[in-house]
Amino acid sequence: MRKLCGVVMIGCFCIFALSQSLVYAGQYTLKMSTSQGETHPLVEGFREWAKRVAIRTNGNLNIEVYPSSQLGNDEDVIEQAINGLNVAILTDGARMANYVKEMGIIMLPYFSDSYDEFMQVCNSAEFKEWEDRLTSEGLKVINFNWTDGFRHFLNNVPVRKPADLRDQRVRTGGSPVYIESVASLGATPVAMPLTEVYPAVQQKAIDGVEQQNTANYTYRFYEVLHYLNKTSHILLINGIVCSNSWYEGIPDEYKKALTDEAVAIAEVTSRKILGLSDDYEKKMIEAGMELVEVDLDAFKKSSEAVYNKLGYADLRDRIYKQIGK
Repeated sequence: MRKLCGVVMIGCFCIFALSQSLVYAGQYTLKMSTSQGETHPLVEGFREWAKRVAIRTNGNLNIEVYPSSQLGNDEDVIEQAINGLNVAILTDGARMANYVKEMGIIMLPYFSDSYDEFMQVCNSAEFKEWEDRLTSEGLKVINFNWTDGFRHFLNNVPVRKPADLRDQRVRTGGSPVYIESVASLGATPVAMPLTEVYPAVQQKAIDGVEQQNTANYTYRFYEVLHYLNKTSHILLINGIVCSNSWYEGIPDEYKKALTDEAVAIAEVTSRKILGLSDDYEKKMIEAGMELVEVDLDAFKKSSEAVYNKLGYADLRDRIYKQIGK
């Protein structure tokens, strides 16, 4: 009888263990990485995305949000995704150009005049082809319609035309797309982390920064730079990519929930950020910055050099034709 009980107990344990393994086998976790800080509106958007996906999948697909590069720097996390780990990351066209060169065009000066115009680009046949090519590199685009607003030049001299940026050392991102773009607009590009900008300006290692207002305000650049030169030269567009092999391993209905909800909350969050950008501009002016309206035609004409230098001129014409611009 004791043996029989032992068999029964073992059998019950096996059934319990099997049922538990089936439950866990149907659950998935995606770790969402971003360099943005805890309170950034984009991070708020990611958390809302996580809530929506959890509801649609009955809690079986969970998105964990890791702000402030907690999972490592962007390049490391992208490499993790390529190697099949369950990670996703907020990235931009400049970084994705390392895998599909054409994607770098979305970060070039004056490529998109508005968020709505970029949405047309995002839905174009050209963009869909880039996404397909990224999958062969091991990366799946979940969506690419997050924006952090337009970038402007902040300096201690007023800038109204490209010639005013001559001899101005301006902080920018480290990719060739950013560096060549800033150079085409007249400044001397200096790549460095955003966290180093404030002391670098104080020490006169650089003369300014080109950045969107969500960063300009939160990093308090208005305390060390006097002029907000409203060039609106780059609409900062971001996307979320994850491991393609991980993505292919989840159920189709979870894939749909992941992408549908990302696209929806990205648009809501992006429009909120565009409004916040105007609010931050007002606050920086109230804090003592002077707003300078620039000669946009002169800057747009100057930016043509980077399209030719990086080989994007024909591609731009092709995309504009697709979206009827």
